[in-house]
Amino acid sequence: MKLRHLFVLPFVAAMGCQPMQRDYDSYDNYPVVEGDWEEMVYTPEATQFALWAPTAEEVNLKLYTKGVGGEPTQTLPMKAAEDGLWRTSVDGDLNGQFYTFDVKVKGNWLGDTPGVWAKAVGVNGNRGAIIDLKATDPEGWEQDVRPELKSFADIVLYEMHHRDFSIDSLSGITHRGKFLALTEEGTKTVRGQKTGIDHLKELGVTHVHILPSFDYSSVDETKLDTPQYNWGYDPKNYNVPDGSYSTDPYTPDVRIREFKQMVMALHEAGIRVVMDVVYNHTAITDGGNFERTVPGYFYRQNPEGGFANASACGNETASERAMVRKFMVESVKYWVEEYHVDGFRFDLMGIHDLETMRAIRKVLDEIDPTIYIYGEGWAAGAPQLPMDSLAMKNNIDRLSRIAAFSDEFRDSLRGPFANDAQGAFLAGYKGHEAGIRFGIAGGVEHPQVNGEGGHKVPKFWALQPTQFISYVSCHDDMCLADRLKATMPDASVNVRKDLHKLALTAVLTSQGVPFIFAGDEVMRDKQGVHNSFNSPDEINAIRWELKKQNRDIFDYVSGLIAMRRAHPAFRMGDADAVRKYLEFLPVTEDNVVAFRLKGQPNGDAWTDITVILNARDRAVSVDLPAGTWQVVCRDGLINPDKGLGTMQGGKVNVGARSALILHR
Repeated sequence: MKLRHLFVLPFVAAMGCQPMQRDYDSYDNYPVVEGDWEEMVYTPEATQFALWAPTAEEVNLKLYTKGVGGEPTQTLPMKAAEDGLWRTSVDGDLNGQFYTFDVKVKGNWLGDTPGVWAKAVGVNGNRGAIIDLKATDPEGWEQDVRPELKSFADIVLYEMHHRDFSIDSLSGITHRGKFLALTEEGTKTVRGQKTGIDHLKELGVTHVHILPSFDYSSVDETKLDTPQYNWGYDPKNYNVPDGSYSTDPYTPDVRIREFKQMVMALHEAGIRVVMDVVYNHTAITDGGNFERTVPGYFYRQNPEGGFANASACGNETASERAMVRKFMVESVKYWVEEYHVDGFRFDLMGIHDLETMRAIRKVLDEIDPTIYIYGEGWAAGAPQLPMDSLAMKNNIDRLSRIAAFSDEFRDSLRGPFANDAQGAFLAGYKGHEAGIRFGIAGGVEHPQVNGEGGHKVPKFWALQPTQFISYVSCHDDMCLADRLKATMPDASVNVRKDLHKLALTAVLTSQGVPFIFAGDEVMRDKQGVHNSFNSPDEINAIRWELKKQNRDIFDYVSGLIAMRRAHPAFRMGDADAVRKYLEFLPVTEDNVVAFRLKGQPNGDAWTDITVILNARDRAVSVDLPAGTWQVVCRDGLINPDKGLGTMQGGKVNVGARSALILHR
């Protein structure tokens, strides 16, 4: 976007000349910081401060003894320097003090901000904190390593919110709702069911996707005794953990150390950590850190000159601008290097441009190519860039090793996002088989996905199955249990249990990367609430008594995960292999999808693995080749180790609302 900015910039030349006026005809002409972009660098001898504010007339640094309240102990003018930066240095040991910047643009002081790059903050994130980051490392941090991951195809994702997962009083967890909840071993319910990190190990997932854990706006950290809840998709400070999940939000190093303890504990448990990141918008625009630093630059504008709003949250960030791109790239790099994070889920990834996502993939590959990236391949509105330049789902085939969620597979299983009461394959509605086949194939082009009839998948958008996130529910929208109630209000609990298992069978036998919403493995519900972003614990918390009550579902899902992890045919990870070995079998009835993984793909120990998904309310017959077949899943039971007996080829019956999995 071309705009003329008549800002006055004091520019001090190397020879010390007087300030001069500078105009920027375009955001493209703003100076770009070369090298590391650091706003505060601490040593015991002196602390260096630098703020990128190229349109500023003056910048002041304010120092405080507290993270909240009180007057500044010093207010120091900063000097204009290279690349649009303003700099100053303060001698002495400032460890434990706090700071803000105040920027003057067009004669107006914009107000205090911790900057855009605060790495430690006081309570509620209004002031930056001066600390020695090295001192926040828990014991053993230097020896922390990522669990082994040979291929993205081996991933099983588990999406959880800190508070949902551990706040229930029956969880047996001490640090309920906190980062440290995921460090506690040996936690159980009174009925002896494992909870917390032991539950995750028992379930068998490889990656925990934690909902936003950076510093966000909506929870007041000074009132944590008052019930508060938010998903956290309202960013404030992108590069520091949120204080509400720490045991002490007032002391800046505590949230940092406890986040690292959580990561280290999960790594020791063999589980990687994915951060949910929300670079597409900020919680507020006017008065936020970006606008108080470089007005206008970090956000896209609409044709009328106001803030564009493809996020439906009041603004959309301008990833295509050099310093916004640099911010995103260096931010993910920082989370990997400082916090040992293993992957990122990008909220509304379709708002970001393709070049920025490629730059993020490149910098993470240089650190560790096993770091996984995926996101929502859409936006809430039309972004202010051409559609073919954005990281939308339909452009994923132009990105390498970046994945997107498949709403086609989700909606084909349970029904459309826009209508909670409308079902699909699971509810017995006809015409969704192509969408199920599309999901089973991991979104890659396959000659059998679009069969006869009018229902077809419009685009094969994944170049590789590892670019395709297979799921049926997530934090957003109804969870699976609630959706089944909404679409089948007259169905019994047992019928819904059967369909719950069938849905997760489809997800976990897909060639894409399977994704499970926390609690779906125990048939968790949210009392029918569609958008529970700020609903109370009564709605959002996982009630751990459900693990005993629905133990059959937990055992079934953990059995599916164990089968997937033990048998590489289910996770070929290569589009050509999927086309070669995945064969969809002919069926004679609607709401039935059957497929075979021919031979022993990827050197699997099983031969001709066959999966039949029957969503009908009665048993169906499917033809199998002659011979003896080992059954591993049937009628809602699974045993991939010992099996469930054998059956002979020919016509075989598949029970109502269930899956049959067998091999030669």
